[in-house]
Amino acid sequence: MLDDMSESLLFAYFGTRSPFWQLTADSNALQLAGVHGRPNLAVALDPEKAREIRAFTGVTSHAEIDLELFGEPQRLSLVGKKDGVNSWSGTASDYMDTPAVAKDLAHGLEFAEQVISEVNSLVVIIDHNCNILRFNRLCEEVTGLREKDVIGKPAHAFMSLDERSASKANIMGFFKNSAAYEVERHINTLNGRRTILWRNKFVQSGSGPDERYLVCSGTDVTEERKAQAKLMELATVDTLTGLPNRHAIYERITGMIENGERFGILFLDLDNFKQINDHYGHLVGDDLIRAVSVNIGSCMREGDSVARLGGDEFLVLVKDASFELMENVAQRITDRLKAPISLGLVEVYSGCSIGIALCPEHGDTLDHLIRCADTAMYVAKDSGKRTFRVFSPEMDNRVAEHVWLDGNLRRALDASDQLQLYYQPKLCFETGEVRSVEALLRWDSPERGRIQPVDFIPYAEESGLIVPLGRWVMRTAAKQAAEWKARGLNLRIAVNVSARQLSSSTLVQDFSEALRQAGLMRSLLDLELTESCLINDEAAALKLIQQFRELGARVHLDDFGTGYSSLSQLARLPLDAIKVDRSFVKAIDENTTSQALVRSMVVVAQELKFKIIAEGVETSDEADCLRGIGVEYAQGYLYGRPMPVKAFEEWLNNKGKRLRLVA
Repeated sequence: MLDDMSESLLFAYFGTRSPFWQLTADSNALQLAGVHGRPNLAVALDPEKAREIRAFTGVTSHAEIDLELFGEPQRLSLVGKKDGVNSWSGTASDYMDTPAVAKDLAHGLEFAEQVISEVNSLVVIIDHNCNILRFNRLCEEVTGLREKDVIGKPAHAFMSLDERSASKANIMGFFKNSAAYEVERHINTLNGRRTILWRNKFVQSGSGPDERYLVCSGTDVTEERKAQAKLMELATVDTLTGLPNRHAIYERITGMIENGERFGILFLDLDNFKQINDHYGHLVGDDLIRAVSVNIGSCMREGDSVARLGGDEFLVLVKDASFELMENVAQRITDRLKAPISLGLVEVYSGCSIGIALCPEHGDTLDHLIRCADTAMYVAKDSGKRTFRVFSPEMDNRVAEHVWLDGNLRRALDASDQLQLYYQPKLCFETGEVRSVEALLRWDSPERGRIQPVDFIPYAEESGLIVPLGRWVMRTAAKQAAEWKARGLNLRIAVNVSARQLSSSTLVQDFSEALRQAGLMRSLLDLELTESCLINDEAAALKLIQQFRELGARVHLDDFGTGYSSLSQLARLPLDAIKVDRSFVKAIDENTTSQALVRSMVVVAQELKFKIIAEGVETSDEADCLRGIGVEYAQGYLYGRPMPVKAFEEWLNNKGKRLRLVA
């Protein structure tokens, strides 16, 4: 029982059995007050005792101090905490006044209890035996478990079954090492399985080993992690096909290189994809990409990978590869993709070209391997498409050549003197008149001199530069036709249009603009199309031919007899003339088979009301034979080679006149 002297000292002086106390950082004087904020007394503390009180944190703490109060020795119990950057405060009671001390502790801890209960985090306190001591309100709401039912039970009991062992090991390791850590665990809740990020910290309540506790504060990060699982997917998966994307496959290749593994890669590019995409639209193009990805996957072994690099490019990664194995895989893929692919009401033929590179034979870095496979793929395209090639060092020369062609051909388009048109006359057998010419592109490089069309046109086709080149040819030819017209020369100019140009969405617009710029109300330009233009997409070719004819152009079918166009196709197309390929013309005067074939072509042309032109005429005997068969027009070295405009005009004034007289 509290003695009267103690009670009278505190109560008599402060008016309460539990006065307020405060200690600041700049003084060891303990301030005591009956009313909070109004100090009545300052008592000096020894430095050690002051340090003990300043060790209080924001959590309610307790200390006992001996001091002299009003000339009498007194032991006080201080209950309090740090209440500011440089201040500590609380309530003081006589050491022997147990009810008052208990009341002060209960009052101070009541706030901490409320915080633990109501804080917006899952809070679990665990003892050194891994058993639960506290399980706050949010834990109850989330899990559906009650605190009274889990206290004293193992903490890992409410974790998901597949993580209980790991959770137990982590908790045991915490008490062994006394180190804070973070960990994510899955727990079963009323809303299903959730991902919780636990921040775990070690606290010491007393001095013994049994008074260490693990305070686990948990945050539900399920949705955040789902958003991250989604971002990761977007970063590594091609959204169109579901295949690994460029980033993912490159990372895997890099890892295999670092591990010293042997493997091979196939760099695959679809053939004719752009034409299909341009004609049928992007939706069909996307369907084709998806179908191709499935077809490629069906050719793989277990453990090999297929990735989409973008566009119509795919990469296949083959483990433990040999040259023979890589060629077998490539053959399976090319065979599979040669078959038609049904896309709803549309059936398309695509095929692919494949380049092969092996590690370490062709390189031991990602960049080197990809470059080698890419180079081999382009060689496969040059070899006729729908095939594959294994990289060889000689192929690097091709890459260097393409780099040179790309840069210099673009510069030539911007220059005013590197590109020019040569003109080769077409003569009428009956009159000897030159009524039209064929415009042929020539390139004079400042670095290499004359570069033959056979050396740069295929690259222009492959790279897409054929479109701006064709635009330049049309504008230049239209300007020249307008100039000749102004001088009284009645000459039409034929320009060549390839299948790649025909697939360009701007072709008709480019042609119309060339006429407008030249001031031609009606076209003096004609078009020469190859049979491949008809094979790829007859319907599109028919529509374009009609549009060109509406602008006044005439349309010739070039190199007739070397492609695969049928007689029924010819009947459906509004052509003006067909040009017999020079392979039928060469030595026709001696070759009865060629004579029979050309005679049949003449019959077909006459029935369809087409003009017929023989190209590549080089001898008088060939010309006489062709005239006798019924061919109407001729073009070839016998009459005139392709000439620059000035040379052609001189030829027209001299030899052209003599030819008319002879006829």
